[in-house]
Amino acid sequence: MEDFAFFAMMYRLKWIDRWALMRNSEEDNLSEHSLEVGMLSHALCIIGNKRLGKNLNAEHAALMGMYHDVSEILTGDMPTPVKYRNPEIKAAYKKIEKDADESLLTLLPEDLRDEYRKIFFPEEQYSYEKRLVKCADKFSAYIKCIQERKAGNDEFLDAEKSTIRSIKAMNLEEADIFIKEFLPAYTRTLDSLRKQVD
Repeated sequence: MEDFAFFAMMYRLKWIDRWALMRNSEEDNLSEHSLEVGMLSHALCIIGNKRLGKNLNAEHAALMGMYHDVSEILTGDMPTPVKYRNPEIKAAYKKIEKDADESLLTLLPEDLRDEYRKIFFPEEQYSYEKRLVKCADKFSAYIKCIQERKAGNDEFLDAEKSTIRSIKAMNLEEADIFIKEFLPAYTRTLDSLRKQVD
């Protein structure tokens, strides 16, 4: 019986380091990042549904967030300044990512592929959720910048400023709510956070 390598490849997300061009006080891998983006995508959809009266599929968004960077198992993590340096590089890299995603889908049995294709390549009905996943991806990067600054690492200061600008430029009400109500807690200490629990 044929064995299928899809989930063994997903396991390798933990070996892909992020922020390779910058000095990190704490390493950040793609597996941790993907879980965080999934959770944040879900949260942004819940905010949209509960606060703004939308009808977003939070569970599908969470899955899209969890799998949003799996192409990097094959391509590695391309640093943002390189990836978006000019339209030609951006377009070429988008094609490379799509080809990598397609290759990963072939590692599943044929009867399971369609379910994962919906996550890798979401249908038009999920276009707004896809925007929120992109926003969650930026929030994850911004949170990394906050944590590095808290650790005394100034290497991420410019990235912190540019990332929050790009989040605000997305003009998403869900993001505005998250910034106001949830983002400040990321600057607090564990003891300070625990006071809300105790």
